[in-house]
Amino acid sequence: MIKTSIIVLTYNSAAHIEKLVKSIYKYNINGNFETVIVDNASQDDTVGKILQLKSYDLKLIQNKENVGFSKGINIGAKEASGKYLLFINPDTQWNDGSINNLISVFEKDEGTGIVGGKIINDSGKSEKSAGKFLGILGTLILTLGLDEALGFRFSPGQLQEVDFVSGGFMMVRSDVFRNLGGFDENYFMYVEDMDLCLRAKKENYKTYFSPSAIILHKGQGSSSRSFAIKNIYKGLIYFNKKHGNNLSLLLIKSLLVFKASVLVLLGKIINNKYLVLSYKEALKSIV
Repeated sequence: MIKTSIIVLTYNSAAHIEKLVKSIYKYNINGNFETVIVDNASQDDTVGKILQLKSYDLKLIQNKENVGFSKGINIGAKEASGKYLLFINPDTQWNDGSINNLISVFEKDEGTGIVGGKIINDSGKSEKSAGKFLGILGTLILTLGLDEALGFRFSPGQLQEVDFVSGGFMMVRSDVFRNLGGFDENYFMYVEDMDLCLRAKKENYKTYFSPSAIILHKGQGSSSRSFAIKNIYKGLIYFNKKHGNNLSLLLIKSLLVFKASVLVLLGKIINNKYLVLSYKEALKSIV
């Protein structure tokens, strides 16, 4: 049985995908893995770059349209045969020993369902790739931009159980992922990782963060800031609608509307058209 299925979702990732694939096979964990790449109808030469990598054993799935992160990963997971599923972003590069480190966490505690690792950006700093679930208090803190300062998003210095880890570097037991029904496809992009970890917790599976498993984040992804803001807002609202109650949903919507409205006004004052556009789009996703 294949031990690990590495699943990569690409969209306009031509600048990064070759380096990622080569880094995966450089640190090949004794060959007991497979690589599944799902392309979300890229408009650049991503598919061409992948097809040129003939010397690597890659399984390529080409979607006819951009179906989003959640559905794209689910499509890849259905074609995977590994005991563990590893989701990594295409604009990353692998580090020696990281896969085995993630697997060792599962083997030490059979109650583990999900493990995430440390993401290092171009400047050498750790991204905040673990966090606490966002209820009313958490969303207020996020709205004020204090989620990292007050510890709602963090990067632990030692192995520890956490509420959720980033979907950009996440390993899940394949049986757990399938029992949970995969990612909720109502999330196009963002917040789906938090949702999966919460559903896993409700089924008594643990989520761990392992700082010894490291991946290098070399790019900024394929989504614009405006697109990201809109989908984060939509994701937070759907998450609280799904897991909260009517009162919490009303309060969270009010907080998000307040923040977006203030930033639209600020953008007009300082003549920042991009800021105005980004948060106008975010407001549309709320109402």
